[in-house]
Amino acid sequence: MNETDIVIIGGGHNGLTCAAYLAAAGLRVTVVERRKVAGGAAVTEEFHAGFRNSVAAYTVSLLNPTIISDLKLFEHGLKIVERRAQNFVPDPDGRYLLTGEGRTRESLMRLSPRDADRLPDFNRKLEEIADVLRAFVLRSPPNLVGSFGAAAIREGFNALGSANILRRLDLEQQRHLLDLFTRSAGDMLDEVFESDLIKALFGFDAIVGNYASPYAAGSAYVMLHHAFGEVNGKKGVWGHAIGGMGAITQAMAKAARQAGAEIRLEAGVREVLVERDRAVGVALDDGETIAAKYVASSVNPKLLYTRLVPSGALGSDFRARIGNWRNASGTFRMNVALDALPSFAALPGGGDHLTAGIIMAPSLAYMDRAYRDARERGWSRSPIIEMLIPSTLDDTLAPPDKHVASLFCQHVAPELPDGRSWDDHRDEVADLMIATVDQYAPGFASSVIGRQILSPLDLEREFGLLGGDIFHGALTLNQLFSARPMLGHADYRGPLKGLYHCGSGAHPGGGVTGAPGHNAAKVILRDHRALFG
Repeated sequence: MNETDIVIIGGGHNGLTCAAYLAAAGLRVTVVERRKVAGGAAVTEEFHAGFRNSVAAYTVSLLNPTIISDLKLFEHGLKIVERRAQNFVPDPDGRYLLTGEGRTRESLMRLSPRDADRLPDFNRKLEEIADVLRAFVLRSPPNLVGSFGAAAIREGFNALGSANILRRLDLEQQRHLLDLFTRSAGDMLDEVFESDLIKALFGFDAIVGNYASPYAAGSAYVMLHHAFGEVNGKKGVWGHAIGGMGAITQAMAKAARQAGAEIRLEAGVREVLVERDRAVGVALDDGETIAAKYVASSVNPKLLYTRLVPSGALGSDFRARIGNWRNASGTFRMNVALDALPSFAALPGGGDHLTAGIIMAPSLAYMDRAYRDARERGWSRSPIIEMLIPSTLDDTLAPPDKHVASLFCQHVAPELPDGRSWDDHRDEVADLMIATVDQYAPGFASSVIGRQILSPLDLEREFGLLGGDIFHGALTLNQLFSARPMLGHADYRGPLKGLYHCGSGAHPGGGVTGAPGHNAAKVILRDHRALFG
């Protein structure tokens, strides 16, 4: 039996972040990763001869700048560049919206001068809320405890600290915050704007990775969640990691190893070992056991508690509630190799718009129909697609004069109705996605010379994303903040002593942020010092 201070289940970006902080603090750290490469869903791999791309996670903005600095990721080889234009939203009728510094107002004026005048105030209000909530990203949310004691006192001070942060908001801003947490993005956008394309721009952020209509209550928070980001010090900007998303996690792995952490690949976990209500290590798929003072999990909490922790070690109420943990992204992911850049009917030829996030879903009504269609049929006949062509910013990904494109496609049902399997419909739906892009950029289909397809089932099997859920659990009000993953366990501590949550199923949720790993490491170190000084 091998021994270590802490074993971390899963070598995704949060597991690696947690490992780097703990190892730097002097703990013996072992990360066990089932796949052949560290990085979880943030990896870069060759998917067609000579063509490489970010396999699942595909764009950068939410990666926390404190973590970048603390782990010295730039010194470990990470380089992030901004998109030259931020978003391009074409309409089949020939209109388009192009956003980015110095572009947004001019483009929106052609669609609606009224909306162009209203956009700065909308952005300002959204940014004011995002600025305050950024203060919560790298701290534990207030955690409910069942009895009075040291933990209750600690959480009381935590709650006071949280209240002081919220006091930065005046009354009207607090009302806006309540709206963003509870209302639908669609209703809020309809109240402000008249142009379908500007509403579609924000509406996409409300449904990305969120199997819901933009008119679903709570979808406004998902829109807000995507406003937290920044690139190279610029807030609200999206970018690309040179070398793909794997460049982020490889830099994290270097930081963790340099601090002394061991990262073991092809080391899947069969079971969390439990003795007298305490997690004491893990048993691997090959039969090896690793003893540890602490176990931290960066996998989906439902996967952890329904597949890895012995059911007898958990209370019946906890088992029942975690069994209802909602996973739903509605995500179908593709990477394609291209022998030519696409030319969009709304804006033909090359240009900076091809470096942008290209959103093919021209209205909120279109997005609403896509969700309803997927609920009924299993996938939308008119799907929502965001396409990025990272090779326009990064020539390391494809041969000269060739390109790679990421297609993030929605809506599809995590599980198909009538007992059908995604394995039987993967290629059919992939053809639909290619044909949909071709409607906006005629000739696109004929330029595709290779493709990688990941259905929700593929995402689950390959990366442990249950139901294809990129967030490790829906970002709904009952699964956020002090309720993530459950009331009473928002402090990164599980129901067993020595067991911790360090993945996206903990606060602040999904996206390539590193924040859950950072926050869990702080809690683990606090507990370790209380026990051992």
